[in-house]
Amino acid sequence: MALNFEFDADTLSDLRKAVLDEATGAGLPGDRASDVVLAVHELAANTVRHGAGAGVVSMAVMGSQLRCQVSEAGAERIDGQAVRTVTAARPWPVRPGHGLWLVQAAADQVTMADGSAGRCVTALFDLPD
Repeated sequence: MALNFEFDADTLSDLRKAVLDEATGAGLPGDRASDVVLAVHELAANTVRHGAGAGVVSMAVMGSQLRCQVSEAGAERIDGQAVRTVTAARPWPVRPGHGLWLVQAAADQVTMADGSAGRCVTALFDLPD
């Protein structure tokens, strides 16, 4: 299973359904699949509101984890991986929100990368044994 979904403000609800289908298809139970939807939606909504206005969500099972990558339209990626990964402690350039905090609380690991064409965030979720 793999998902590549281009999104903008008009397709966020379709994105949530596709993410839920992918997460449950990867074997995550309902509550954990909901965590994936919450995290990916927060990242996509931040991209729409504070970033490029559109982007791409890529999801795939990698070993024992579900990898969810949200990239701004035009963000640099190499083989589906973020370029110049840095720690997730760096906030989005907006003060009032708590979206990235929610993502970090929901995911097992979060990394960010900034490239010349935008930001790319990767959230990893451990799959059940």
